[in-house]
Amino acid sequence: MAVKKLKRDEIETLFERLSSAMPEPKTELQFTNVFTLVVAVALSAQATDVGVNKATKSLFQIADTPEKMLALGEEKLIGHIKTIGLYRNKAKNVIALSRMIMDDFGGEVPRTREELEKLPGVGRKTANVVMNVAYGEPTIAVDTHIFRVSNRTGLAPGKNVLEVELNLEKRVPDRFLLHAHHWLILHGRYICKARKPVCVRCEIADVCNFTEKVVD
Repeated sequence: MAVKKLKRDEIETLFERLSSAMPEPKTELQFTNVFTLVVAVALSAQATDVGVNKATKSLFQIADTPEKMLALGEEKLIGHIKTIGLYRNKAKNVIALSRMIMDDFGGEVPRTREELEKLPGVGRKTANVVMNVAYGEPTIAVDTHIFRVSNRTGLAPGKNVLEVELNLEKRVPDRFLLHAHHWLILHGRYICKARKPVCVRCEIADVCNFTEKVVD
């Protein structure tokens, strides 16, 4: 049975509550500039932010530009990120995207989704994160947490991540769009968890249409 979609006033309430709880939400990935943000987000695929941050702490001290990353080389890069899943393939992509940024974009990380998605290892989700965090664009990068929250609550149900993303863009009020990505991902990570959602601590439990919530 499909979850009932939230009404417009319920969506307003949902984001009013989340924004009150987290007025200035931030990504939990650690980075020092736009380039290191791209690398961190690319490395975070099928990995935790905590794990990525541990691996990149020393990496970004010595390779925080595409030029320095190319100088480091793939094998030494692997030495820094081998604790992250799929590290060999990710190392290849990081070196390749560094080279493309140098060769095709004058050493600067591109600003558009189309150009960002040309970078090896950068898909729509990563591009949306970079556009939102680095360039202040009201994009929404749908990961497993946002997909779950959007479907579970009735905020923006969809069969796949693109459908959810497009539905969120239509249903999230304009004044909340810039930070919507972070509010939803953090809510999914710490409250609306996959196996055991913490409904008793949820700020939006009364406007959520999840049929199995436990609030007692």
